[in-house]
Amino acid sequence: MKVVVAIDSLKGSLSSIKAGMAIRDGVLAAKPDAEVIVKPLADGGEGTTDALIEGMNGKRIDLTVTGPMGTPVNAYYGYLADCHTAVMEMASAAGITLVPAAEKNPLLATSYGVGEMMNDALQKGCRNFIIGIGGSATNDGGIGMLKALGVRFFDENGEDTGEGGQALARVAQIDVSGLNPLLKECHIQVACDVNNPLCGENGSTYVYGPQKGVTENMKKQLDEDMTHFAMVTSETLGNDYHDTPGAGAAGGLGFAFLSYIGATLTPGIKLILDAVRLEQELPNTDIVVTGEGCLDFQTAMGKAPVGVARLAKKYHAKVIAFAGSVTKEASACNKEGIDAFFPILRSVCTLEEAVDPANARANLTATVEQVFRLL
Repeated sequence: MKVVVAIDSLKGSLSSIKAGMAIRDGVLAAKPDAEVIVKPLADGGEGTTDALIEGMNGKRIDLTVTGPMGTPVNAYYGYLADCHTAVMEMASAAGITLVPAAEKNPLLATSYGVGEMMNDALQKGCRNFIIGIGGSATNDGGIGMLKALGVRFFDENGEDTGEGGQALARVAQIDVSGLNPLLKECHIQVACDVNNPLCGENGSTYVYGPQKGVTENMKKQLDEDMTHFAMVTSETLGNDYHDTPGAGAAGGLGFAFLSYIGATLTPGIKLILDAVRLEQELPNTDIVVTGEGCLDFQTAMGKAPVGVARLAKKYHAKVIAFAGSVTKEASACNKEGIDAFFPILRSVCTLEEAVDPANARANLTATVEQVFRLL
């Protein structure tokens, strides 16, 4: 029996790899001669960097960068030496959780630290990038990141525009001659699960701006300023990505990646499944095991476990999911390729007891063992 395990983290309890190894133990307890392969799993959002560092023998690189409000913050990314790949989350340098609610200011918040992280990885030899861009504090069109990478933005008087959302309207000239030349050697993939264009009522300012401090009075002007920035970019570079799905992600960071760096925007789960080379393990696989902390209707709408299941079905494998808890709506997962799913709790307990890593590991292993004894 060949079993491939790719389970998302049980947040607050077990990492993807630790959950996968607990499942492996359960399978082998029931079937000692089984071939069990464990792959890391994430969806391109929070936790992706940690999952790939742990699951792909990566190294954590810690560094200090410019935070979203201009003060230094401690950030990190993953370095996968075997494939010269950097795995990073923009939120590590410019995330909304780095800014206290009372200090949110979309006119000043900058993505500069994201560019600093990229420069650091470039200097270390990374030429492949996997970048998650969820959870930003910024609405700067990526100006901050681009400035860190060497692009210069001038106002009509030839002065630097500054950073943050306030800079968008001031951009009159753009000089890309200083853009880090190493970027031309790179393959940059951005994990993006939203389809918003850059501007308009479905764009970055109107849809995501309010959670970053954009008030009703700011919306129209900031959106017009973003449109202006897109127009000057298009005139300078000879491309036009402002209406491309995903351009509005992370306060316009998606637009900056597309326009200036030639990156590709890819759904997070597809990007991660490709990165961990899950499909290469699926031929001749009998059982694929997946899961996450809570299986619910959102899982069925395309979260990581369903991404695994859909890929497994290409190879006619049975798919089993395990979760800390399941909801009534989780039955929708059966229509999306998960043949059966099982909650791992084995007795009535408190939430604190359930998420205790030792308890969660023991419960997961024991539940898996019993399912595989039946198989």
